[in-house]
Amino acid sequence: MDGKQERTFIIIKHDGVQRSLVGEIIKRIERTGLKITAMKMFKADEKSVLDHYGKDDAWCLEKGTKTVENLKAAGRPVEKEAIEYGRDIIRALVKFMTCGPIVAMVVEGSQAVGVVKKLVGGTEPLTSDVGTIRGDLTTDSYQLANLDARSVRNLIHCTDKVEESEREINIWFKPEEIMNYTHINEKVLHDINLDGIFE
Repeated sequence: MDGKQERTFIIIKHDGVQRSLVGEIIKRIERTGLKITAMKMFKADEKSVLDHYGKDDAWCLEKGTKTVENLKAAGRPVEKEAIEYGRDIIRALVKFMTCGPIVAMVVEGSQAVGVVKKLVGGTEPLTSDVGTIRGDLTTDSYQLANLDARSVRNLIHCTDKVEESEREINIWFKPEEIMNYTHINEKVLHDINLDGIFE
């Protein structure tokens, strides 16, 4: 797909569903001019979550080492190997993502990955910009999540890089679940000649 017809993947996580923010989040996405080509609500299974995040031992070691450094800096005890702290992050993600219903979507349009990423905001709600979904709609932080030994409650996942979108989509959707249609916004935003406006 070229930049005009890029696809991205979104999950409204359990906290977004429970706080009745599904409609607000979808509204913000649709207002950009992007179109939803697939959407469903379901309970995620552990294997799909693990496949989705796809973190290996190198990632776990890197994140766990950072956790160990933070514990030492705070004068708190280090109780396990760094890699296990990294694996704890994945375990917390799996626990949270499988604890209740989620809404998954495929969204398509011009520069979809970048547009949605900008709309969603940074991973940590506390430091996410005002005007973003995470910055406006939740107040969680890494510090609070670490104190409770849980995953950060940041409402939504979106594809981070263009090259990741198809991999993520294929984990959660079958090809026949994705609609192929023309949305009127595509004509308004991208029809060079605007033919027929006054006809």
